[in-house]
Amino acid sequence: MDSSLGLLKFLFPQIPGLANTALWHTLGQLETSSKWDLRTTLTVQVLRQMMQGGVKKPSPISKVQASTLKDPGIKGKIWVAKATVAAPKPADESLREAVFKAIDEMKEGAVQYTKPELVDTEVEWTGFRPDAGKDEPLPDISEQEKYERLMSEPTRTSGTTLLYFHGGAYWLCAPSTHRQLTSRLAKETHGRVCSVKYRLAPQAAFPSQLVDALMMYLSLLYPPPGSMHEAVPARDILFAGDSAGGNIVFALLQLLLQLHRTSDKPTVRFHGKDVDVPLPAGACANSGWFDICRAMPSLTTNANFDYLPPSNHKDSMTRFPHEDIWPATPPRGDLFCDLSLLDHPLVSPLSAASWEGSPPLWLCTGQEGLTDEDCFVASRAASEGVVVQFEQYEAMPHCFARLMPFLPTGDRCLRSWGDFCKRCVEEPGSVKTNGTYVYAKSGVEKAIDVAGVSTMALGEVKRLMAEAKEKRLKGYEKEGKGMPKPAL
Repeated sequence: MDSSLGLLKFLFPQIPGLANTALWHTLGQLETSSKWDLRTTLTVQVLRQMMQGGVKKPSPISKVQASTLKDPGIKGKIWVAKATVAAPKPADESLREAVFKAIDEMKEGAVQYTKPELVDTEVEWTGFRPDAGKDEPLPDISEQEKYERLMSEPTRTSGTTLLYFHGGAYWLCAPSTHRQLTSRLAKETHGRVCSVKYRLAPQAAFPSQLVDALMMYLSLLYPPPGSMHEAVPARDILFAGDSAGGNIVFALLQLLLQLHRTSDKPTVRFHGKDVDVPLPAGACANSGWFDICRAMPSLTTNANFDYLPPSNHKDSMTRFPHEDIWPATPPRGDLFCDLSLLDHPLVSPLSAASWEGSPPLWLCTGQEGLTDEDCFVASRAASEGVVVQFEQYEAMPHCFARLMPFLPTGDRCLRSWGDFCKRCVEEPGSVKTNGTYVYAKSGVEKAIDVAGVSTMALGEVKRLMAEAKEKRLKGYEKEGKGMPKPAL
């Protein structure tokens, strides 16, 4: 909501429905009554109304997007130092071609996309500020000085550095919307977070976000001239993200794995130098969105525990009001990518052929719409010998730890996430494959076999994705849009 008045206007019509929900919850007549407290029940109800049509007429994409990009200000126990990372000149880089080459090598059919340029990218260096008051603003000093103060905090005892990609379905949010989460991760890791303001759809389509992600990883390893940070070794870096940010994390990881599959020691040209492209210390996804096709059964079967809308495979061109930024030019049937790419492994990592050779992975999911895809990726990676720490939380909705930090399960999730990251850097030998199922109200935990959390085969998953993709394509063609010509 972009204002207090806007929030009031939204909530006021919901009061009768919320009262009814509260009554049925109290009487124990909801499926979730035995799993959730009243606060969780009402929170999910409000989120569901926001996500699934609490307003009669959908707002333009640009208006909704802009409302999530308003900076709420910075106060409390958090350091934020803003920086802009310079992109290399076209003659001084080959990372774009590395991305395009991988897209072509990993495709299973014809695909089309526009090749994006590199752009300067904004980031927020985030750290924990233990001595600040609850509403204390940042001191009036330069961004460089803020960064130096962040780095000099006595509680920052670890070199752990998270390269963080925020969620928001690829078209919403920014580092500013995720500060509470990134500062908590900085606290738990005793390290720092570099939160990336990657390009958003629909203004920028795939692979713009993947190009931004690779550029930022290389920028941590090999800081461009004028950077406020010094070089960070790959052994200190973990990729991390929630929802769509988790998609970027695992797509970036698949890109790096592809580079290593095709070369014993992959290199790219970056700011005029040939540089190595190593793997990071680990990768993490909180409620990762690994299937842009939206094909998996849990989108429907877990609907009662989530606020995410079920998949309907409608054409995005008809779901959203037309405006300057949508439909896109050239036209496409999805906000994020051309429909030909929906099941590509760098768009939907769910379809990846292999995770062999990956660094340790941390994944968590609730009992949510994305559970099937999270379970499948965790299971497949573990079965291929990758070290995987997987956690499933009973009856919890999408990204519950971020949206409902008041829950004990949310606190447990964030502590575990931070601990994994810290151990990957400081005690990599202590990181072992393990799975945990956490019950909602009691918090009781039981061990689970990670390789067995999904019984689906890759062939079955790809069949479901292909069917969902075909529905999208038929819907696109039915509107008479035709398919745009392939990009050169």
